[in-house]
Amino acid sequence: MALEVNVHQLLRSVWSDEDGQDLIEYTLLISFVVFITAGVMSIGGNSIKGIVNTSNSQIAEGNRIAAGS
Repeated sequence: MALEVNVHQLLRSVWSDEDGQDLIEYTLLISFVVFITAGVMSIGGNSIKGIVNTSNSQIAEGNRIAAGS
């Protein structure tokens, strides 16, 4: 009988305990952000690549001019 009461109390405490709920919510939020970011990168990857290439070219040209070559 004592074992049944302890198991019942354990199940009740696990069911009502909300400590792990925040961890699950943050995990779901992070996974949502990761999936959205991956989607944006796959859709706009070429645009971002073009921006980075243009920026690198301009920085390299500025360095060349600053060095006097």
